[in-house]
Amino acid sequence: MNMLFDGLPRRALVALGLFLAVLLVAPWLVNAYILSLLVVVLYFAYAGQAWNVMMGFAGQLSLGHSLYVGLGAYAAAMMFTKFGVNPWVGLLVAVATTTAMGAIIGFLAFRFGIGGVYFAILTIAFSEFVRVGFDHWPWLGGSGGLFLPVANLSSNDLLNLRGAPIMFYYVMLAMCVAALGFCRWLLGSRLGYYWQAIRENEDAAAALGIPVFRYKMIAVMLSSAMTAFAGVFYAFYYNNLFPEQIFSMGRSIEIILGPIIGGLGTLIGPIVGAFVLTPLADGLSELLQWAGIDVPGVKQVFYGICLLLVVVFLPNGIWPMLARRLGLEREH
Repeated sequence: MNMLFDGLPRRALVALGLFLAVLLVAPWLVNAYILSLLVVVLYFAYAGQAWNVMMGFAGQLSLGHSLYVGLGAYAAAMMFTKFGVNPWVGLLVAVATTTAMGAIIGFLAFRFGIGGVYFAILTIAFSEFVRVGFDHWPWLGGSGGLFLPVANLSSNDLLNLRGAPIMFYYVMLAMCVAALGFCRWLLGSRLGYYWQAIRENEDAAAALGIPVFRYKMIAVMLSSAMTAFAGVFYAFYYNNLFPEQIFSMGRSIEIILGPIIGGLGTLIGPIVGAFVLTPLADGLSELLQWAGIDVPGVKQVFYGICLLLVVVFLPNGIWPMLARRLGLEREH
């Protein structure tokens, strides 16, 4: 715990505490629409943190992270609908499945020297391969989708992840806080320093004796394992899974935009990015719908504009700029 807050100025601790306090009471102060939006924001904040471990910490670009979301979702949903297995037990199966897939992709890429943009293409290829496979797998619903029993919104059953949106909100908030603490611990550990060395200069890291292959594999497997929970949450919150949606390239882009816009490789960046990007995109869609304007792909265009603006004016992301101006940077 001391390491988590070590070096943080007092105002940063106060700001973090106030932000968490606001999030704790927010569900009781907003309407159903805002609550559902906050649930989605927290989902992308958590998924962004998981992706940030692979790219932001270790420098391995994945453009197919929806693969791990989808595999985690289908693994837990299948165990629940077909065999009546508790979703928290199903989470173990989901983690094992996604970690194994991450290990396969990482081994094929790193053992044969596939890196950079080619590694990113490999992640897309695997995601598309699995999407097509699930699309033609009748036992799991195929293209028609896999449906979970709809929750009874009048009561909350945390054990089986059945209940009202407010329950899912607090589950996702707890996971975001846990992921933040875990990522802070990772960055302060030897593992984190090795990752940063590999990210900055892989050849130099290898020359210093760092086992690059091993630590890149750990980054991929750990990131994919963390992402499994995002998939389980997605399945039990939305109660339906369609391969075309959950494995789509668009889903991967939505996951990675938060960390990039918020601040790649930072602890708070993925959270800031999710809280900025998701409400703005949803608000734009609602505004156009209210005005009766139908613009296909407007959300994707908006994402592109946001990414362009950040790259040009804030190349390090929103959070580093905010932290510097508000005096919230860690003291060294």
